[in-house]
Amino acid sequence: MPLLAFAVIIFFTRWKESLSSYISIGAIVLGWLASIWIMIEIVSHGGHFVNVERAFSIVTLGAFNLQLGFVVDPVAAMMLIVVTTVSACVQIYSIGYMHGDPRFSRYFAYLSLFTFSMLGLVLANNFFLIFIFWELVGLTSYLLIGFWFEKKSASDAGKKAFITTKIGDLGFLLGLMLMYLWIGTFDYDEVFAVVNSGAVETWKLTFIGICIFCGAVGKSAQFPLHVWLPDAMEGPTPVSALIHAATMVAAGVYLVAKAMTFYVASPTAAMTVAWIGLWTSFFAASIALVQNDIKRVLAFSTLSQLGYMIMALGLTNFGAGTFHLMTHAFFKALLFLGAGSVIHAVHTNDINLMGGLLKKMKKTGGTFFVACLAIAGIFPLAGFWSKDEIIAATAGHPVFMVVASLVAFMTAFYMFRLFFKTFTGEPRDQEKYDHAHESPNTMTYPLIFLATLAVCAGWVGIPGIKGYSSYIFAYGGHAHIPHAHWDVMIISTVLALMGIGLAYMMYYKKSISADAMAERFGFLYRLFYNKYYIDELYDVVLIQPCYKFARFLWSFDANVVDGLVNLQATITMWLSDVKYWIDQNIVDGIVNGFGLFFDSASSALRKIQSGRLAHYLLAVVFGLILIGLLATSNLFNWTLIRVGQ
Repeated sequence: MPLLAFAVIIFFTRWKESLSSYISIGAIVLGWLASIWIMIEIVSHGGHFVNVERAFSIVTLGAFNLQLGFVVDPVAAMMLIVVTTVSACVQIYSIGYMHGDPRFSRYFAYLSLFTFSMLGLVLANNFFLIFIFWELVGLTSYLLIGFWFEKKSASDAGKKAFITTKIGDLGFLLGLMLMYLWIGTFDYDEVFAVVNSGAVETWKLTFIGICIFCGAVGKSAQFPLHVWLPDAMEGPTPVSALIHAATMVAAGVYLVAKAMTFYVASPTAAMTVAWIGLWTSFFAASIALVQNDIKRVLAFSTLSQLGYMIMALGLTNFGAGTFHLMTHAFFKALLFLGAGSVIHAVHTNDINLMGGLLKKMKKTGGTFFVACLAIAGIFPLAGFWSKDEIIAATAGHPVFMVVASLVAFMTAFYMFRLFFKTFTGEPRDQEKYDHAHESPNTMTYPLIFLATLAVCAGWVGIPGIKGYSSYIFAYGGHAHIPHAHWDVMIISTVLALMGIGLAYMMYYKKSISADAMAERFGFLYRLFYNKYYIDELYDVVLIQPCYKFARFLWSFDANVVDGLVNLQATITMWLSDVKYWIDQNIVDGIVNGFGLFFDSASSALRKIQSGRLAHYLLAVVFGLILIGLLATSNLFNWTLIRVGQ
């Protein structure tokens, strides 16, 4: 349905903005209703693990059989709900946010294509097909991140995202090649059956697992390919909500979840995934502590939460990773759309120029507060239940548990730092405050709906309840029944409250000076603020050498290659000039000389025929005289000859 909406908008309704938005929203709402119906069908089976698959062959070469098909399993059904829900909210919200944009219809066409790509990725029944939709997601993200391409920063951000993710995609493609080489198929069930049978050596599974994870590192912006995600904020804010909540970045986590069999079979690959996820979660959370751009704070928050999910999957806790993927989608979409509402009101991203907005934007501020509580993991909101499972998954891994708990504290701190600086206190820019106003209903209603989900979406995973979560977030057909980890619940809640309390003291009560803290920990502050100088390092180590090499190649092409070509052209032109002179002066000279000779001779002979009788008689007389002379001469010569004899 989103694909159909994209085609209709592109070919028929591009010049009818309202109609384009209604077509796009109508298609995704129908998709949302279909997704709910699919989930009801799965739930109605009473907890059995149901897979529904439809496929047909598109390429058959000997033993190779490539299928195009779709499979719906419990996790895919959950992702259908997540993608369609967030996409529908984003599209409804965009009616108000993008009002007046000259490319309004194109924007909704791109959103529809983006949603189609993610839905195809979720429903793909084999690894090759998931790669096709994987690339479509990358294409559409490029189109949307660089949507305002007349801005250099936006066009650069689109290119950066596209190129950076392609590095990870190269690893994914290599993993697919090795998968077919060593396993002989791309079909999920066949691949997993071969892996579980032990027919493939562990080192091969490790190699395939790490290569597949490279794709997730790119799409889900894990270290060291995380650098594109903060710059992706150059796109429209609703796009940021869609990318960060339910589509592009979720694709990497979903891929790792789908390939979980490889990581269960290869502890080395699993721990590689877990360590990268752990470092990314801490790394991004520390950067978010000091950022002042409202969207960049949320971007690094997304990086951190994705690291959480990847870490849990690396520790082979399928339930915790996929459960947090679902809950995070709702409250992170709410945070980005709330940020968009704020930006729409004050026309700046800098939280240092905000303050006091809760008085004028009660719906936006209230829903944003709910989202902050959810991501901080406060009971009984959605984030509390999923984050509890993730921290509990680190049991037996002390380093993981300590760092994950520290990240929980930092998350609560930077989110409420953002909330207090944006919505409370006195206005720091009176002019912007005076012009601020609550967003229209098309923007606030999606916020309220998502806020409801941010509160209750996690209730399906309440410990001890058998039902929805027991098979939606289950791996390998084994029921997933979350247990209450009271120690983790208490510790994580205390840490979250401590983070909120510290933010309250620093940015609301101001009893602790934020400036003094920044000065006291100057090195760490600069390190976090400059994002560990990773972008600068890449610039020095990779980008500038590439530029210099490109300039060298350009110089070589201009001076050597073009020089040789130009020299050959010069020699050719000189030779052609010589040949031209020979042709004009020698060849044509000889031909023209003969012509002139015969022309002159014919002109002389022509004068003999004057047409006058006197001339002819005179000629006859001269002729007779000449003949007589010749005859006399011959007679004289004959006489001499005879005398001599």
